[in-house]
Amino acid sequence: MPYRVSFTRRAARDLDSLYAYIHAQDSAGAERWFQRLEELIRSLTSAPRMGTVTPEAPSHRQLVYGNKPHFYRILYIIDDASKLIVILQIRHGRRTRN
Repeated sequence: MPYRVSFTRRAARDLDSLYAYIHAQDSAGAERWFQRLEELIRSLTSAPRMGTVTPEAPSHRQLVYGNKPHFYRILYIIDDASKLIVILQIRHGRRTRN
């Protein structure tokens, strides 16, 4: 059975802010970039452990999307009991703090 993906309020805000920041509504290239980001997140439903464990917390995992210096970290946790992936936040990869 596949996992479900859920977003915290913060992660949902991060995603909305990123969409606005890259001007995805005005650029076909930016829209495609954003759609690939969403596809990567959706792929967690069938491969929840594809991300690596984060250096900050062993219970958290991360996916990295984009190329340096413009890459983003998708931070998430896995709840195996309820088959749920919780996206905690999406942040620029060079950002070290919350």
